[in-house]
Amino acid sequence: MKKVVRDFIESNKGKTGFLEHEVKGLLRNLGLPVPSGVFVRSGAAIPAIPDLHYPVVAKVSSRKIISKSEVHGVRSGIRDDDDLKKTVEELARIEYAEGVLIETMAPQGVEAIVGGIVDTQFGPVVMFGLGGIFVELFRDVTFGLAPITKEGALRLIKQVKGFRLLEGYRGSPPVHLDALLNIISSVSDLMATGLIEEIDLNPVALYPEGAMVLDAKLSLHPQT
Repeated sequence: MKKVVRDFIESNKGKTGFLEHEVKGLLRNLGLPVPSGVFVRSGAAIPAIPDLHYPVVAKVSSRKIISKSEVHGVRSGIRDDDDLKKTVEELARIEYAEGVLIETMAPQGVEAIVGGIVDTQFGPVVMFGLGGIFVELFRDVTFGLAPITKEGALRLIKQVKGFRLLEGYRGSPPVHLDALLNIISSVSDLMATGLIEEIDLNPVALYPEGAMVLDAKLSLHPQT
């Protein structure tokens, strides 16, 4: 784990922040599930993308844009080359845009948030919560000290009020808990390296047969 993170830091030497596709590249190297995609720098032509299939989603990429949705920087349901070209050009004109990330559009799932921070009192901490109104209205999140085992991660997710959604509720199938536990324990291991200041995987889509990290942000510890 630590070697993969150090290699990531070395290959991005001098950067104070990371674009979404760079963070997802790290996650992919750690074996975490992320969508297939390609980053197109502003002003560049869209390359051939053999492993990408419509419909796709296109998202503005920038180290200065905190919320893509606030600048209308996410477009989903793109179904052909002409629509994609037009959309990429529009997104690239958004202020501070460094490029556009094009990804295979993931199916809808139960949304969760997995994150990690370095707390001034407790040190590395991992966080889990359900997405949507659960986190926005109910602040339905739990925290644990990193590193955390899969057994510890299971205890963590059972503490959220909306846990029944993960087990299957009103006819919906249960999510693949082991895939979620793997993501939580991997984020925990990342935080335990002492190299990461903060990581935010939001949302993570949960399915009956797996999971997918749909958006990711990361910042390094100041001393790295």
